[in-house]
Amino acid sequence: MSDDDRQAAPKRADARRNEKTLLDAAAAIFVTSGVEAPLRAIAAEAGVGTATIYRHFPTRADLIVAVYRHQVENLAEFGPTMLAGSATPYTALGRWIDLFVDFVVTKQGLAAVLQSDDPCFDPLHSYFLERLVPVCTDLLDAAAASGEIESGQNASELMRGVGGLCAGAGNNSYYDARRMVRLLIAGLRRAD
Repeated sequence: MSDDDRQAAPKRADARRNEKTLLDAAAAIFVTSGVEAPLRAIAAEAGVGTATIYRHFPTRADLIVAVYRHQVENLAEFGPTMLAGSATPYTALGRWIDLFVDFVVTKQGLAAVLQSDDPCFDPLHSYFLERLVPVCTDLLDAAAASGEIESGQNASELMRGVGGLCAGAGNNSYYDARRMVRLLIAGLRRAD
């Protein structure tokens, strides 16, 4: 079997589970310790050895890109799921925005790396917009159609606003970004 055949073959279920566990662990560690956190900390969080990390992600850049894409995909999948499973579209929007806040916090930990000169990071912002703006748009449209929020809301503006509110937190323990985002989302409610 050639190297190309091995790379093209689908991963076994246990390999996919290991990869997901690693990505979730890396995202958690990146939030608390930054993207330069020791790989042994990520391995410990995932309950695997560091060799497993290298088997899945040969470089730190590979791991960072994979974490980012994993989180974007999770958010993209959660939108329709929340819309189908929530009592109202506005509730689904609020739950999705709460997950988006988690993503933004992780993304801030990745910001320095994502703005580096490494070309492997260049397509990530476009990927983020292509996957998440339509999901947020669908949630906003559903909430507007149900009469819960004012119509005509712009998903890109809302997501930028959430990002700005999250960026304002920095290391300030007196600033609660989640509370500020909840106020922003409450401001979308239709005034009757």
